[in-house]
Amino acid sequence: MLTKITLTLSFFIFIDLLTTTPAPPPTDLLTTTPAPPPTGPEKPKPSEKPKPSEKPSDTSYQIGVGRADCTGPVAEVPLMGYASPDQTAGGIHTRLYSRAFIVANNSERVVFVSADIGMVSQRLRLEVLKKLQTKYGDLYRQENVVLSGTHTHSGPGGYFQYTLFIITSKGYIKPSINAIVNGIVKSIDIAHGNLKAGRIFLNKGEVENSNLNRSPHSYLNNPEEERRKYKSNTDKELVVLKMVDSDGNGLGLLSWFAVHPVSMNNTNRMVSSDNMGYASYLFEQEMNAGSLPGQGPFVAAFSSSNLGDVSPNTKGPHCINTGESCDNINSSCPIGGSNMCMAIGPGVDMFESTKIIGGTIFNKAKELYRTAQQEVTGPLNAAHQWVNMTDVTVQLNATHTGKTCKPALGHSFAAGTIDGVGGLNFTQGSVEGDPFWDGIRDALLGSPSNETQDCHHPKPILFSTGEMNVPLPWHPAIVDVQIITIGSLAIVAIPGEFTTMAGRRMREAVKNELESRGSLGQVEVVIAGLCNIYTHYITTYEEYQIQRYEAASNIYGPHSLSAYIQLFSSLARAIAENKVADLPKGPEPPFFNNSQLISLLPLNPVDKTPLNTSFGDVLIQTLQSYKRGEVVEVTFVSGNPRNSADMAEKTFLTVEKYENMTNSWKVVHTDASWETRFHWNKGTGGQSNVTVEWHVPSTAHPGTYRIQHFGHYKERPSFPPVMKPYEGSSGSFEIYN
Repeated sequence: MLTKITLTLSFFIFIDLLTTTPAPPPTDLLTTTPAPPPTGPEKPKPSEKPKPSEKPSDTSYQIGVGRADCTGPVAEVPLMGYASPDQTAGGIHTRLYSRAFIVANNSERVVFVSADIGMVSQRLRLEVLKKLQTKYGDLYRQENVVLSGTHTHSGPGGYFQYTLFIITSKGYIKPSINAIVNGIVKSIDIAHGNLKAGRIFLNKGEVENSNLNRSPHSYLNNPEEERRKYKSNTDKELVVLKMVDSDGNGLGLLSWFAVHPVSMNNTNRMVSSDNMGYASYLFEQEMNAGSLPGQGPFVAAFSSSNLGDVSPNTKGPHCINTGESCDNINSSCPIGGSNMCMAIGPGVDMFESTKIIGGTIFNKAKELYRTAQQEVTGPLNAAHQWVNMTDVTVQLNATHTGKTCKPALGHSFAAGTIDGVGGLNFTQGSVEGDPFWDGIRDALLGSPSNETQDCHHPKPILFSTGEMNVPLPWHPAIVDVQIITIGSLAIVAIPGEFTTMAGRRMREAVKNELESRGSLGQVEVVIAGLCNIYTHYITTYEEYQIQRYEAASNIYGPHSLSAYIQLFSSLARAIAENKVADLPKGPEPPFFNNSQLISLLPLNPVDKTPLNTSFGDVLIQTLQSYKRGEVVEVTFVSGNPRNSADMAEKTFLTVEKYENMTNSWKVVHTDASWETRFHWNKGTGGQSNVTVEWHVPSTAHPGTYRIQHFGHYKERPSFPPVMKPYEGSSGSFEIYN
């Protein structure tokens, strides 16, 4: 969900920047010599060089799974999702991971990656594929590699090449995209090196009390006959793939479920994988018993699906000032308007809500994994095309056609949703423009062309991004469409956020093509969301007429879904008829030079300490003892976490228990643990501090503990800047029953 009226204001402010000579990119972000590794514990590293995989047989699958850290900068970088300039990273709730799954047979292989990021950008995908080409040649390529984002709204931004996203992410931030690219490639490397004979089983079941439709009035505009086919206005089905080796030992779990990872709301400033990441955390911790988070061989991914209109905030929308329901077409309150209408729940705060939603999904996945019996067998296929989505002719019926449009965002885009309101006087469901905002737009950017306005009708256009190309195009025109099949399972890689009914129509269309034309038999189709490139939302034609947030963010116009169904049906037909080789490649997307991609993130200053202190010194000490369920806190003098250039597979903190038998300290938690929280607090004059929280779980063993913090400080503003490691330790404290 890319929203917030502050984005609207940023557009107009940005226009002024275009008339001035841009400053050179910050040298410590784009060309900094990596800082030396911290002295804290480092997680075991897999081999750096890809291992040759065994050649699979014709009758079985080779399966490889891999997981790698892709967290990136955890300070000052905007978090990607809510588009709030005030929501910049200031610590870690949980680390972010890329999880890769490779399935191969004698003639083909397919790769599916689920990464704990907001979405996959075109630039990110192109960078990943460049690295894979260098390492593996044509083994892993456009056709057979799917990259999907979980859609957490609490991951670092800055990895886009189009102007709209550059504005909302403080530019193109090399440390951010490098961390994600390296994490994804490393997870594929690990999966490639781990390929072994195995089997795949599919199971599915419904998850209750974990999602609700946040635009039910749009959903109700779909044909009644169509709605009668479904018992809910959201998809509650969780689809699970169980992967085991030839001896039946678990290798991994790959799943899809439709819910927005926005349990962590727009007041959060810690990097977090949110509810879907917590489900992965729970599954991997159980299967990798005794391992720290992010370690162990078993990999569990909870991937996004058709979540466009689906919220995890199950208490629904209420006026935060009066408590009354605001479940109306405009999501507006009698007092305060749309700014007061917010959805919450199911917990008392965002942490508890994340835990409840993620835990519920985990529990269902655990049951489905245990009882999975339907084996997936058969050929592997992959089909991919690039398409100019601004100019697709859609055959609506035997006599009528429609067309897609140049990208544009409507007024309700700036209103936001009940998961994160926009502000000012924008409301959802707007089918008329606002003279005030339209006047500002026309004065600074020019008015949308008549052609674009007519194409997008009834959307009142706020920003005609398809007609805005300074300094670079504001939105993509060339889009990926892709399907991979594993036996009778088809994975449809959607380049954005499909609403519930949009996903249902796509599944039905692809299923019909594969079953009616091919030899795959009964096919299970899953929608994989936020794949390969981000194009905002895709609604049904009927939902588009209501112009709530999702429809206003449907950038290619009212026939977008019909165009995608036509395009994906063509891919499915080619797979079914064994004619994938005949598919035209399509027009390649642009790959802009680094010199064209600006960074708006200021340099961090030289770090300084309070008088008579050193980096790592304790400012606020722990107590002498705590009970289970209490929170241990300690505050250290710190440097800016941005100074720690590469923290992948490392940690900013440890919770350690003293082992009497060995007279040594054992690490029991890191900053990847659910029980820890790492808060960076920026002061003035280059000073800052870090507060580490440990929420002592009920499973904590009594004994003596300490908390350590690791980081780097910037010593002087040279080129390249000098970063020096430091560490600090709390005093020891006791945990009692």
